[in-house]
Amino acid sequence: MAQRASAAAVPGFNSLGLDDRLVEALGALGYEEPTPIQREAIPPLLEKKDLIGQAATGTGKTAAFALPLLHLLAGREGKGGGPFALVLVPTRELAMQVAEAVHKYGRALRASVLPIYGGQAYGPQLRALQRGADVVIATPGRALDLAKGGKLKLDSVEVVVLDEADEMLDMGFAEDIEAILHETPAERQTVLFSATLPPRIAAIARRHLTDPVKIKIAAEQAVAGTTAKVRQTAYIVPRGHKLATLARVLDVENPTSAIVFCRRRNEVDELAESLSVRGYRVEALHGGMTQDQRTRVMKKFRGEASDLLIATDVAARGLDIQHLSHVINYDVPAEPESYVHRIGRVGRAGREGVAITLAEPREHRQLRSLEHATGQKIEIAKVPTIADMRARRLELTRASIREAIVAGELDRYRVVVETLAGEFDVVDVAMAAVKLLHQSDSNGEQDADEIPDVEIWDRPRRDDRPRPGNPRDGRGRPARGGGEGRGDMSKIYVGAGRAAGIRPQDLVGAITNEAGLTGGQVGGIDIADRFSLVEVPEDLVESVIAALRSTKLKGRKVTVRRDRAAE
Repeated sequence: MAQRASAAAVPGFNSLGLDDRLVEALGALGYEEPTPIQREAIPPLLEKKDLIGQAATGTGKTAAFALPLLHLLAGREGKGGGPFALVLVPTRELAMQVAEAVHKYGRALRASVLPIYGGQAYGPQLRALQRGADVVIATPGRALDLAKGGKLKLDSVEVVVLDEADEMLDMGFAEDIEAILHETPAERQTVLFSATLPPRIAAIARRHLTDPVKIKIAAEQAVAGTTAKVRQTAYIVPRGHKLATLARVLDVENPTSAIVFCRRRNEVDELAESLSVRGYRVEALHGGMTQDQRTRVMKKFRGEASDLLIATDVAARGLDIQHLSHVINYDVPAEPESYVHRIGRVGRAGREGVAITLAEPREHRQLRSLEHATGQKIEIAKVPTIADMRARRLELTRASIREAIVAGELDRYRVVVETLAGEFDVVDVAMAAVKLLHQSDSNGEQDADEIPDVEIWDRPRRDDRPRPGNPRDGRGRPARGGGEGRGDMSKIYVGAGRAAGIRPQDLVGAITNEAGLTGGQVGGIDIADRFSLVEVPEDLVESVIAALRSTKLKGRKVTVRRDRAAE
């Protein structure tokens, strides 16, 4: 049997009954304490109970189901040839993200983890399945294809997790999920996580879960007026560009004093080191530091010997910093109440404060829950360009020169100016001096490359989305929502139809996985015997065509172009 963690392990996690190797792995990864969904979900899952968890993206759901299934895997006797656990997720990106997390948590257990998803050749996935995998993380379409072909054995599965269940249904995977669940053993443990629980999700739960434990992590509402003085802004950026984005935002905002919040303490150390190299006065603060170290850090920060404090929520609790002008969320907070608490640190005593959040593209929906918690709109801003950054630095240079002129005491520099003024125009001399000052204060402009814009479309409200059994329109396609937020739509021609086994969910899944659209952005779908027509936003037609041309549908390349009948 797996042993429980010792009292010296990570506080909070060691009380949940997890294998000590998992708790040690969490400590090494920099996690300091469980989130609410983890505290509520892990104990019943360790008891092999079915569970329905309702919580927003980014609240720590991956660890909430991954840690218990790894714990149960460690105590499993007589491992069979097939996977122990199957995790179904809506997109390729999430499959890779979850697989990476499970691998990190279970490295000490030597758990083998395999992501399988559409858009990748079957060969490597088939060979990996033949070698064996303890945990398979899959998109529903590819999982069903492999299961039907006898390549993905489901009779050994003891745990099934439906992650982001509402998202999977929005993308048309309801039938696939039902078929997969019917192929798994009836006595399995089934876990369902979803941001919302519409009737379709409730129906699946009634059919496939047995006496489930129900957990709902509700958003905490802000006290009226507490965030009125805080300007709230978010930047949507790919994870690989977060550091460069943060550096640019800091240059443009030029905060008097700021706290940058991270989720994990090793992320705090890495970010503090990276920003120090870029010329910022930075201090790190997290639960892995001794009390003396934390005291020294806070003394420097309160004494304005440093401008930035990179911290975890746990380490920053109870801190009262009067001169704080900015709070920056390097990651979207796991809980709306954490966001409310963080931004409440600025804008005090009638002063205006700034709260900035860096969100990854798949986290944009979570920003809505933060808006709901604060009762205020979060502005989605474009990442500052190199030109914006240089303009801001010139503005700061001009301000510095003005302050120097007002302060006086410039006589010792007069000889330099007068000597050069005899040879050059005095304006040219001044511009050269400004250039040198600007260059010396530019932090080297390490971020020479532009950061890609990520266009986020608001999907229709859930009440407007298609439901099973909806009436079909006159052309035989499923009636969809009102198209709220889609704008002008155009059709693309896909050279595969019913004869090739193409289903609406195949097309929606390919477009959302390969082109990065949401299910709500995909419009009407017509499937004929030899071809299909799909409506997508006009502004995104070319990117969708390019993405679909680079992938395969049902294992083969297909013709993709604009529908000529619409031209």
